[in-house]
Amino acid sequence: MSGQALHGRVAVISGASRGLGRSMAVSLGRAGAKLALVSRTPAPFEEEGIEAANFACDVSHEDQVIALEKAVIERFGTVDILINNAGVNVRKSVTEFTLDEWNHVIGTNLTGAFLMCRAFAPHMKGKGYGRIVNMASMMSHVSLPGRAAYSASKAGLLGMTRALALELAPDGITVMAISPGPFATEMNQPLLNDPQVKQQFTSRIPVGHWGKPEDIGSLALYLCSDAASFLTGTDIVIDGGWMAQ
Repeated sequence: MSGQALHGRVAVISGASRGLGRSMAVSLGRAGAKLALVSRTPAPFEEEGIEAANFACDVSHEDQVIALEKAVIERFGTVDILINNAGVNVRKSVTEFTLDEWNHVIGTNLTGAFLMCRAFAPHMKGKGYGRIVNMASMMSHVSLPGRAAYSASKAGLLGMTRALALELAPDGITVMAISPGPFATEMNQPLLNDPQVKQQFTSRIPVGHWGKPEDIGSLALYLCSDAASFLTGTDIVIDGGWMAQ
């Protein structure tokens, strides 16, 4: 793919300070996109030749997303790409969940994506091009004990992806989801820090290893390119073969 496949495009990426979000930011930036990097606590982003600006925002709060929209448009003038990557996970039995914990997971993973789509999708209309990528999870399709809130939020995100794809297709805007399996990111650090649990996960991955964040970056770049214009309303599972079993 051309090193300038996204030249001149403006991409908003939530949860961009680390992990998969940062990997996607690097891939899109190297392809020429201008980056609006969104996180609750912005981290320095230094990549030679990439134009990027940091914005502080908790995407689960409507007022903060409204303020973010205004700030991004003032800085870049438009938005062409939105990647909803901000996410949290609370691992415990559903009978032990507090309502606040449940609302925190749903609010960030699902409601946050809705608020971001509502804010930025209108700026993509009238161009014949637009890309929305929602970060779902293989836990949208299968699950594990202790993942009730996370699976619920990510399955809901797939439903929203399908509906929004149908709404925005006439404007040339595609809406896709990516469903990662086990990736070595900060969110999964509690699992990675437990050798026994880590090995249990690794043993269930047919390719024999956890995913690398760069793999998601490459996939996101493809989905945002002109080459992916016929892909919309579904998700791509990238899980090392976990769900094939």
